[in-house]
Amino acid sequence: MKIPLYKAIAREIARSRSNNPTHAELGAEALERLESHLPSGSGLDLGPRIDVESSRENRIVISHCDFHHMSEHGFYDGWTEHTVVITPSLAWGIDVRVTGRDRNEIKEYIGEIFHDNLTTMVPRWPDFEAVC
Repeated sequence: MKIPLYKAIAREIARSRSNNPTHAELGAEALERLESHLPSGSGLDLGPRIDVESSRENRIVISHCDFHHMSEHGFYDGWTEHTVVITPSLAWGIDVRVTGRDRNEIKEYIGEIFHDNLTTMVPRWPDFEAVC
């Protein structure tokens, strides 16, 4: 059975906070594997990371979503720093909010990339381990 990536992340955040050290360790390890499924490249060159400390079961915070901009001539010409915050939505499944400067309307683009990515289906635990 498969679930959306955002649900897998939220469940592993909850498990990583378990009072049982074995469960907490398994949750932390699963979050590291889930990070490999987050978007990277095409301007998101730092490699987004799940901010476990700022996240909760009903709020996922993804840091290091900085965007490497290019000029009209195809040369890199600066960075904008962003964090992506995902919260539940009864109407749409998730709401994606992107923080930071909106240079060249990049926040909408980053939001679309993360929405599409986080709603993709991934195998449910414990099957997840087999595909990572």
